Amino acid sequence: MGVTLSPDYRPSEDEPFMNERQREYFRRKLNQWKEDILRESRQTLENLQADTTQHSDLADRASSETERALELRTRDRQRKLIAKIDAALRRIEDGSYGFCEETGEPITIRRLEARPIATLSLEAQERHERREKVYRDE
Repeated sequence: MGVTLSPDYRPSEDEPFMNERQREYFRRKLNQWKEDILRESRQTLENLQADTTQHSDLADRASSETERALELRTRDRQRKLIAKIDAALRRIEDGSYGFCEETGEPITIRRLEARPIATLSLEAQERHERREKVYRDE
């Protein structure tokens, strides 16, 4: 990309929303997050492969099974998160990144910093969660 970012650059509400620098900043942030998850995922896989020993003790076997189930759940969460990161990267490319899917309004920089895969503004997310709670409580 033709955009140079200084290492201390942080997006600000004072500049045009989702300008080239902001898009590059979030592209880098998302790619770094994805690399970190893939690194963790490789470690998880290595741990699963390393722990193939058969335990004769029932407690050891139960403990090993519990750890394995936890590792598999972690891997599944990581896989889903990577899919969300990839979707966010596609939105950066098509120009829809940073805008609420529900209202079309910009999602605040603070929210995107905290949750770079956000697709809803804070207000839309809260409405969505309230609706979910109502249906859960019925």
